[in-house]
Amino acid sequence: MGPIDPTALQTIWFILIAVLFLGYFVLEGFDFGVQMNLASLGKGSRERRGTMLKTIGPVWDGNEVWLLVGGGAMFAAFPEWYATLFSGFYLALLLILVALILRVCAFKWRSKRSDARWENSWDAVHIITGFLPALLWGVAFSNIVAGVGIDENSWVTTSLLGLLNPFALLGGIVFVLLFWLHGTAYLAIRTTGALRADANRQITWLAWPTIVLGAVYLIWNQLAHSHTWLAWLPLLIAAVALVAVVPLNRMGREGAAFVATTVGIGAAAVHLFLGLFPYVLPSSTDAANSLTVANASSSEHTLLVMTIAGVVLLPIVIAYQIWAYWVFRHRVTGGDSPAPGAELLEKARGGYRRAFEQD
Repeated sequence: MGPIDPTALQTIWFILIAVLFLGYFVLEGFDFGVQMNLASLGKGSRERRGTMLKTIGPVWDGNEVWLLVGGGAMFAAFPEWYATLFSGFYLALLLILVALILRVCAFKWRSKRSDARWENSWDAVHIITGFLPALLWGVAFSNIVAGVGIDENSWVTTSLLGLLNPFALLGGIVFVLLFWLHGTAYLAIRTTGALRADANRQITWLAWPTIVLGAVYLIWNQLAHSHTWLAWLPLLIAAVALVAVVPLNRMGREGAAFVATTVGIGAAAVHLFLGLFPYVLPSSTDAANSLTVANASSSEHTLLVMTIAGVVLLPIVIAYQIWAYWVFRHRVTGGDSPAPGAELLEKARGGYRRAFEQD
């Protein structure tokens, strides 16, 4: 087996990548959840679906930045992990990429024509591109923590059907339920009237299957795949947070319920990454072929340069995103009324067009 004891910089970059994916799951999670809710809360109402999409319209593309930065950080800090993962999980990751591209088209083109058939077609794309990436991320991360077949050349030998094992499929379902619940809680704090009331009612029945299946999944992972008992702590935090959603929802504490779903997803992500450490991709066929934080990383010099760049740039990205959420923090009403902050957004778009349309 290759080296398994990581250096301080290797550990720091593993933690940073975990934080970036945690941020992606929390922020993009409610985007996916809102899209999924077009099929339930938005059923039969074009106006209501439009209102739901307004709640994430100003922020969804910024939330995707966490994935781009996380993937870039993985490529630079752990090239062996990146290469093995993206070659072995090629089809699943390609489907995620296609879904994210179609999702962009749905956001940009839905409002181009005021026609029921046109809008309904793009709403169907929204629903698919909400459910499908959530499912595939769950399957992919479940296989990462459980391990796959890896040969001596760091090629994944597990077939596509092998990736669709019971643990991974359960993970896919749990990711869908978590993001769906998270998106429903988000709609409860961002909308008004009947839509807000329906979102709160949906939380009541959606929370229980999420809690039960989530508990089965995380306990299964801890008992069968985790490499440390410390992963029990975030597991318990996730469980408490998700269970708390039910009484908080009944008390009308919408903001607190959304914080609880946020903590639940974040703690679940910490559990997966903490249980994975010090590996990045275990081999289920021969432990000697496992990729670890130590043997899959770049050189110490590369990690040091990346650390300096991260210390400078990451706070700027976080500060900008906090500002964006503050600007668009108000509830969205129905009808044709613009979303709060729409005037500022239009000014920014106008400046962007003028900047890039100059001769």
